[in-house]
Amino acid sequence: MAQQIKEQILKDLILLPEDTEVFHAIDWESCPQHIAFIMDGNGRWAKAQGKPRTYGHSAGVRTVHEMVEVCGKLPVRHVTFYAFSTENWKRSETEVRALMGLFSSSLRKYLDELETQGVRIDWIGDISAMGGQIEKEFTEAKERTKHNSRIHMSLALNYSGRADLVSAVRALGVKLRNGEISPLEITEESIQNHLSTRFLPEPELLIRTSGEMRLSNFMLWECAYSELYFSSVHWPDFKKVHLFEAILAYQKRQRRFGGE
Repeated sequence: MAQQIKEQILKDLILLPEDTEVFHAIDWESCPQHIAFIMDGNGRWAKAQGKPRTYGHSAGVRTVHEMVEVCGKLPVRHVTFYAFSTENWKRSETEVRALMGLFSSSLRKYLDELETQGVRIDWIGDISAMGGQIEKEFTEAKERTKHNSRIHMSLALNYSGRADLVSAVRALGVKLRNGEISPLEITEESIQNHLSTRFLPEPELLIRTSGEMRLSNFMLWECAYSELYFSSVHWPDFKKVHLFEAILAYQKRQRRFGGE
């Protein structure tokens, strides 16, 4: 079975010489089913080239597309990208406006291709605050791709892990006040069922690029037992070989979930 999986991946993927050694070291029967990405370093990447930050964000979109395409050819079922946090509103008005435009233009640019590739499009977070146009376009993309099953791509848009937990607690509080549930019925499962990520399994692997080593308010509940992998590579330069290195590192760890 392992050989069959590997042969199918090799049939679908074009590997560069630097990809090959790491690829063959991976046990593809034990690939993480859900990989989450904190895409860091777009601005620093652009600055190093004497370009504006928006140039880096545009380059970062291409990496998102490449990672979705690659993961769709691996035994990965879900990918989640931290695209815009609630804290990102603090950035300059020019950068925020450019990001909003980039979300719309990128979706229009890649939607047909993503649909053909069998990608199911979704999001987590309060997308309504990002404007009617973005909400409309992503809602239509979600509806259009809802039956696709090759890989499930979710974007964290106007997302905050803490805000998501607060929202879940408030919803449970209303049910408690109305007598719909008792205090003893508030469990880990009931909290999970009120998060915006309730339709997703917890990520086995969380990858953050550009050398930063923190969660930055991303999927705080869901990543309680995720394996964390930090890459020094800026997001626009993140390639297949870096993804393979992260998966291989994941497989070398023992996941005990608090046990011995």
